[in-house]
Amino acid sequence: MRLNPEVSPKLEEIINKLLEKDRDLRCQSAAELRADLKRLKRDSTSGRASQALVAAVREAVPRAEAGLPAPAALQPVHGLARWKYVILAGIVALLAGAYAAFHFWPRAKLPAAPPRITQISHWDKPMNGARLSPDGHTVAFSSPVGGVEQVFVMLASGGEPLQLTHDEGDKLVDSLAPDGTEIYHGRSVGRDEEWAVPTLGGTPRRVASGRWLVPSPDGNSFFYLKSASRAIFRAGKSGLSEETVFSFDNPPLILWSLLPYPDGNNLLVVTVARLFDQDRYFYKVNVPSHSAAALGVLSGYPGDVVWAEPGKTVLLTRTVKGLTNLWKYGLDDHTLTQITSGPGPDSSPMMNHATTGIYYVNGKASGFLTAYHVRSKESVDIVSENASQPIVSPDGKRVMYIKLRGPGQNELWVSDIDGANKIKLAASGFLATGDWSPDSSQLSFMEYTAEENKGYLVRADGRDLRQIERAEATFVTMMWSADAKTIYLSSMGGKSKPGLWKANADGSHPEKFLNECCWVEDAAPDGKYLLGVLTWGKEVGIYQISIADKKVTLLLPGVETVMVRYARDGKSFLYPVLSRSEVTFYRQACSDGKLLGKPQIALKLPFAFSLYYQGNAFDFSRDLSTIVYARPGGQADLYFMSQAQ
Repeated sequence: MRLNPEVSPKLEEIINKLLEKDRDLRCQSAAELRADLKRLKRDSTSGRASQALVAAVREAVPRAEAGLPAPAALQPVHGLARWKYVILAGIVALLAGAYAAFHFWPRAKLPAAPPRITQISHWDKPMNGARLSPDGHTVAFSSPVGGVEQVFVMLASGGEPLQLTHDEGDKLVDSLAPDGTEIYHGRSVGRDEEWAVPTLGGTPRRVASGRWLVPSPDGNSFFYLKSASRAIFRAGKSGLSEETVFSFDNPPLILWSLLPYPDGNNLLVVTVARLFDQDRYFYKVNVPSHSAAALGVLSGYPGDVVWAEPGKTVLLTRTVKGLTNLWKYGLDDHTLTQITSGPGPDSSPMMNHATTGIYYVNGKASGFLTAYHVRSKESVDIVSENASQPIVSPDGKRVMYIKLRGPGQNELWVSDIDGANKIKLAASGFLATGDWSPDSSQLSFMEYTAEENKGYLVRADGRDLRQIERAEATFVTMMWSADAKTIYLSSMGGKSKPGLWKANADGSHPEKFLNECCWVEDAAPDGKYLLGVLTWGKEVGIYQISIADKKVTLLLPGVETVMVRYARDGKSFLYPVLSRSEVTFYRQACSDGKLLGKPQIALKLPFAFSLYYQGNAFDFSRDLSTIVYARPGGQADLYFMSQAQ
């Protein structure tokens, strides 16, 4: 028997064996039946057989095949064989059908085997902004040392991380050189400066006047952003010959991250329309033509965007129902595939293109909010949980702060300065502290949602909650005037600097006060001036605003700080500056809007803390008797997810 050429030889072999077995069975059955019939005939002649049995056999015998008068004893053999042929044909048909179904019919994919996940590091400390070198050999990240974020590097295969930086200022790792020899990093607070530190250790060098830097694939140029601009910039490897690639002014968008395409002529740009929006807008920017094409929008606060299949798909973090995991996103078909699952949070995805495996960081944040009492030199933990954005009341007796419960889970609390008498005032996705009223009886705060930014006023005991009337702005700071009749609100949205609004003390009638100035932090006791800061960009420093004529004056250029307060006597103001292992508070005397002399050291703390952590990371009483600061911590490690087999 010859099967169809498309049927496999294996199937043909099986069927031929079945036919051989059937032939043997037929020969054996025929011989047995002849013997039985002879026995039956002999018995019937001798009268031993039952007449009924003989009649039954004769009735069951059909006519002989081909019309020949076959002996009655042979007829059951052909009938049984015919049934066996029918059965055999059915078996052959089933086997052939199964073969065809297996090879030609569409079939559902079998569940993939779960990927193998291996813990690479045993760091058990925060690992922030991890980045993989292009050759897949090393991983760079930042982690706090003595309260200051420093740059570390470790082998992707594991081992003890090596600390590369030791100077002042919190650092953020942005990228690595194409050949893996340098790590590029910037500062979370301060001038727009990007630095490179050798991967094996050495002296850092300044490479560009920007932030969030990524090198071109060939390493001959840099792409970067600036804190007070919506533009993308490019400069040569030397940092010179800066040019504007494209600016997202219409519609106005906030730039989030850059990722060069493999061809070097295009950039994947991730933007956001408003602060704390959950949506990210993807664009493909063509460098030679200075043009941009929209690629789509993705929700879930996407972040940490890196290439999966370069030019086609990206890996990113995404938060769904409070859980942050890794996802893959197709730029052309907009498909989303979840890569990791579980409570997370999973962050910093890094594709190893040599093995198609994925490195990532898994861990949880923790921390404390601590009050340091200067006179007694004692510290008290106000909160033994992850918290930040402390604001001390003008009388120095109370503090408000934000508990950071998890991704998109914030709570606003108020307590005594020693942590007693805690009251929860609000809970939402994203909250920010504002300021206290001059008499310490009320406070302000902000809520950020995907739809809008809302400002609120409330009494310190939680009563009398009022919403500030809506304005077309995203407010970042809020503070009362000295007479408690006006509220000043700094806003995002100025082309290069923050804008300033004002409203009545009950939250009514918000109106634009200045188009561009600074982040307003305090009001002078005489009601004539406002104090503020610029924390990023070329014009970092402490500023003064004359309320009467709306004049903005740079008082102390180059001072890198995020907080400035009038002292309790009203004759000077105070501000902190962070160094490598300590924080120094300076006092600047002033009168009627003019500086008197030079800044003097008012207090030097024997320890350091971050100036910025999910907002302001510290505050201080106006007599410098108490310093409240966040101590972020946690545990995280590097993991590797191998491709499922």
